[in-house]
Amino acid sequence: MSFTVADDAVGSRLDTWLARMFPSFSRSAISRAIDAGAARVDGVEVRPSLVLKAGAVVAFTVPEPPRSGPDAEDIPLVFIHRDADMAAVDKPAGMVVHPAKGNWRGTLAGALRWHLERDGDGGLSATGGPTRPGIVHRLDRDTSGVIVVARTEEAHHRLAKQFEQRTVAKTYLALVQGEPRFDRDEIDLPIGIHPYQREKMAVRADHATSRPAVTRYEVVERFGRMALVRVTPRTGRTHQIRVHMAAIGCPVLGDLLYAGRGAVEPAFLGLPPGPPLLTRQALHATRLEVDHPRSGARLELVAPLPADMEGLLAAARRA
Repeated sequence: MSFTVADDAVGSRLDTWLARMFPSFSRSAISRAIDAGAARVDGVEVRPSLVLKAGAVVAFTVPEPPRSGPDAEDIPLVFIHRDADMAAVDKPAGMVVHPAKGNWRGTLAGALRWHLERDGDGGLSATGGPTRPGIVHRLDRDTSGVIVVARTEEAHHRLAKQFEQRTVAKTYLALVQGEPRFDRDEIDLPIGIHPYQREKMAVRADHATSRPAVTRYEVVERFGRMALVRVTPRTGRTHQIRVHMAAIGCPVLGDLLYAGRGAVEPAFLGLPPGPPLLTRQALHATRLEVDHPRSGARLELVAPLPADMEGLLAAARRA
């Protein structure tokens, strides 16, 4: 749908204005849609915070209307931490965090409802909307590891604020193609929406969707054709680690979107033919440090490297 900005809307933020135009959506839902490329102003992709000017033409692709939350599903989960205010889960690879188009079943949100709304000590925060019960932050579907969820509205607010203010400490382990040139380094490259492929992000400067992004890495082990790296992102952009590692010529192994291959075959390591050694991106959120939303105590939440990445590491060491 296209609209021309009238005088009474001049000076308003784009996301606020569209939320008034479409009251069935929250402003945060509108903002997410704009970040995903759903809005253009005078033909240019923009940020949710854009201040509107008189006569500007806004083209907006209306997202699917909000629907009721996910059904509770009896899906096994490994809990790292669990109390009346929050929980932390070791999310398996292949699990979508919350329902979205094409992924309404088998989500972490549905599994959380089963485990946490039936235990008698509270449910999940509703701050994120009906389809995102308790969800404070996300991991990509094929990234495994630590994710925290809120069980009360106050806990959600306090946890979200820590992510917004970057006081949380996130550590990932990744198996990457090739070897980084340096033993440790900082990648400081802006990230925006890919110019041609809507599902991808890219290193882009001076674009309406570009935002600063900083990633630090340290090489843990080298294998010639691949390396194990410890990664600590300083910002939280979409696909940040995957985009930054690809930008230095060392994409995450098994990352179909940025490495071009969705599996790691034995031949990659010079091993005899056999089943794939890995069938997803080799990225794992191994540690998250966050302040407890009630007590303020610093929590160190750790998820061990999963079996598929351990198996690839063992094969690399043999090779």
